[in-house]
Amino acid sequence: MSINTSHGLPFLPGNTFRDLTKSAFHRAQTLDFKNGYALPRRPTVGTGQDPLLSVNISHSERNQLIRDIPSLTYGTDTRRPPPLDFIPAHAAYDKKVLRFYGYFRQEVLHSPDEHFRIRPVVIYYHLEDDSMCVTEPPVENSGIPQGKLIKRQRLTKNLQGDLYHWKDLNVGMDMSLFGTVYRITHCDTFTQDFMESQGIVLNESESIPSDPYTMRRAQAQQTHIIPYDHNHQLERFLALDRQVLRFYALWDDSDSLYGEKRPVTLYYYLVDDSVEICEHHEANSGRDPFPVLLRRQKVPKNIKSTCEPFPRCVLEVSPQDVKEYYSPQDFRVGEEVTLMGRRFLLYDCDDFTQKYYEQNHPNIMLKPFTVDTGTQQDIKRAIPPFNGFGSLEDSLQNCLSLIPEPPKKDVIKLLENDNKVLRYVARLDSQNPLDEGRRFILSYYLSDDMISVFERSTRNSGIIGGKFLEKTRVPKPGSSVENPEYYGPADFSIGATVEVFGHRFVLMDADRYVLSYLESLSHHIPEHTLSSLRQTFGVSQSSDWKEQHEGETDGAALVLQN
Repeated sequence: MSINTSHGLPFLPGNTFRDLTKSAFHRAQTLDFKNGYALPRRPTVGTGQDPLLSVNISHSERNQLIRDIPSLTYGTDTRRPPPLDFIPAHAAYDKKVLRFYGYFRQEVLHSPDEHFRIRPVVIYYHLEDDSMCVTEPPVENSGIPQGKLIKRQRLTKNLQGDLYHWKDLNVGMDMSLFGTVYRITHCDTFTQDFMESQGIVLNESESIPSDPYTMRRAQAQQTHIIPYDHNHQLERFLALDRQVLRFYALWDDSDSLYGEKRPVTLYYYLVDDSVEICEHHEANSGRDPFPVLLRRQKVPKNIKSTCEPFPRCVLEVSPQDVKEYYSPQDFRVGEEVTLMGRRFLLYDCDDFTQKYYEQNHPNIMLKPFTVDTGTQQDIKRAIPPFNGFGSLEDSLQNCLSLIPEPPKKDVIKLLENDNKVLRYVARLDSQNPLDEGRRFILSYYLSDDMISVFERSTRNSGIIGGKFLEKTRVPKPGSSVENPEYYGPADFSIGATVEVFGHRFVLMDADRYVLSYLESLSHHIPEHTLSSLRQTFGVSQSSDWKEQHEGETDGAALVLQN
């Protein structure tokens, strides 16, 4: 409750007096702008503003008035002010976890060796939200699904639904969680310090009891001492593993139909006396890509006489029927060996195989020699003659690949000479008198070197004008089909005859652009072509034009050469 400071009376109904001199009842502004800065405005008398603003007090005194709590009329406020440094639980106990160790007993039924099993667990209590989780440390080769038994959540401690709190936990107590009784045996150092700081005395730590299964697993397994034997598989594996003899051989299959001699590689594994044969496959040989001719196995050398009459497809040879397997002494470089009914001529070996025979079998002489493996010679690809269908470049793609691709174009030439056309007026050179007055427009496209012919309509001629030849490349007469030579701008002079697929056209006139374009390439255009165009237009070559075009680049000349 506040005090009416103007009259010294409590600020209650009936103890306030209205100021009769007050004429303005609006809430006045307290800030004013001067030179772009907000400054406090000086109150005027009678405006009804806050009387505190009219008193000349300092800024610190004004803040002290704001912080002061007014006292009640009858005595002071006995309530305790709220603490200033309040920290919520999720911030104070973040990443602070109490860890208890324990176990639960699991009954084992229908087992003569054990009746129960002790399974140790770890109980985590998260202080930030009072949640708990139970995990079981995994044991190698236990055969039991282990890990997290109870996911993180708040757990109830009785049927009334009361939740577990860290004050309810202690060492040496039992916890019933979802029908399973967990016994807490001990805790870690952080948990012990925290509980003691909160005034909770922990009980004595206990040890996790053992069970018959755990004791039996802890016993050392009985070991057997293997006597020293040179022929034992383990010793051979440790001594001869990854040691392989490699021979280069020729498989002589000439006895069969369309048979031939094919190169193979023969591998002999010293660790288990097994043999593997791999073929050499070459590109475009026409054979299936199966490099293994004989999978890795022990090849019998001599078998019992009782098994010889039986075919292999009916009766397979068992290890009991084999008298002897192939050994390193049976493989001699320079001699022929028969494996699985196939003859192999050993003609060479690698360096490791040669050193092995020198150290272990010095009496065996290796006689390497060179043989003709019969590698296929490169066949020169012959391009068939052009059949006349389509363009030459497009038909050639069918001979280069099974799935033809469109021929590549000169993109730079297309971009530089796009929409650049040289047009000429031509007449048809024919013995037929009806073709006397026919006139044609011959267009040469600089972007792709193609020619199109358009016939102009003439009244009362009886011939319908229009497209005479669509846009295509025209070869010169006398050029070969395999290497054709096409018409270019240098061949189009006034009065020249252009033969287009059996039709002869005589050039009579041209556009002015033709002369200006060809003069820019005067170094690559014949003089008679330029002279015929100048005579047609009645112009002469001046010295000023020569100086102007003396430094021209050869970019357009490359267009003509292509």
